[in-house]
Amino acid sequence: MALQTMLRKVIREGDLTVRLPGGDRLTAGDGSGPPVEIEITSARWAGRIAANPSMAVGEAYMDGGLVLRRGGVYDFVDLIGRNAKYRPLKRAGPLSRWWLDRRLQANARAASRRNVAHHYDLSVDFYRRFLDPDLQYSCAYFPRPDASLEEAQVAKKRHLAAKLMLGAGQKVLDIGCGWGGLGLTLAQESEAQVDGITLSTEQLATAQARAEAAGLSGRARFSLTDYRDVAGPYDRIVSVGMFEHVGRPNFQTYFDQVSRLLKDDGVAVVHSIGRYDGPGFTQPWIAKYIFPGGYIPALSEVLSAVERAGLVVTDIEFLRLHYAETLRCWRERFEAQRAEIARLYDERFCRMWEFYLCVSEIAFRYRGHMVFQLQLAKRIDAVPLTRDYIGETERRMAEPARRVA
Repeated sequence: MALQTMLRKVIREGDLTVRLPGGDRLTAGDGSGPPVEIEITSARWAGRIAANPSMAVGEAYMDGGLVLRRGGVYDFVDLIGRNAKYRPLKRAGPLSRWWLDRRLQANARAASRRNVAHHYDLSVDFYRRFLDPDLQYSCAYFPRPDASLEEAQVAKKRHLAAKLMLGAGQKVLDIGCGWGGLGLTLAQESEAQVDGITLSTEQLATAQARAEAAGLSGRARFSLTDYRDVAGPYDRIVSVGMFEHVGRPNFQTYFDQVSRLLKDDGVAVVHSIGRYDGPGFTQPWIAKYIFPGGYIPALSEVLSAVERAGLVVTDIEFLRLHYAETLRCWRERFEAQRAEIARLYDERFCRMWEFYLCVSEIAFRYRGHMVFQLQLAKRIDAVPLTRDYIGETERRMAEPARRVA
């Protein structure tokens, strides 16, 4: 049986039982760890999973073709992730790269807006169910293991602000500003002038309303603008969780634009998910249902574009398991609010997001994903000689008298 052959090849550790439509049971793994039992509800789903597990497992869970009978969806996905070491990652050859670039990641302006709307134009009430109050939808920075999600997201913003070396009166561009949390914090903390851009109408409306409510609409301005259409120049540029949506064919365009917009003594910080193990593919289910047009870059693909743009890398930092912990927090909060989310959308939507949050967390634990922060400049002396200023600035920002209410 094709499914049994596939299971025994990819599941060598753990304890997995698969109940088939006719009543037969398949087992895989070495019996270690918590037992997980799933039921595949039809022969059609069994065939699809055996033929294309990367796509069909997620679809089957969404549509009720795969039902958890023992253990939860995280237990199941974690079991698969723990066996990732037995499945070498596929490398994209030249023809595959050309096809993917042309068909899936070109991300011209109209396509970029459609792709952003697919994910980010969901109701802000939905995102409030599992994000922190500031609506930070990117990797948090955990200064200690027991830090709460709220503390870690505040620490992330301080970490970025420290690397930007902000000063009063500076002009700051926030590429992919989300719901405005980072831009508002930067404007309030430094008295800088922040321009935040997004392609999400839902995010824009929320960011503008928050700026108005905080009395910051004069210094934190948000607009529906493609990064390719910004005029500049800017003293500082920051981009958090947006570069993953640029698409590999546009890496050079992106960094050329950062270089063009940045003043000669300026500093930019790019915060993005990346791969440790070289160029690859976007996971097919994620590309179809969650982030169409998205691509997680290898640093080797990024740095070559940075160099050609004439930018100097002044600092690189890797946040290894910080995003795994962030996703764990989101997953737990999502589950706690699941009934309310199902009322906002429906059960299939909940299963899709459950699977997405679990798969994403496991990617950072087992599949070579991380977050990198690149600090870029045009001049080699644009930042201090050592990194001491980063910690010093963070400590100063954390002083009680300076905390933002």
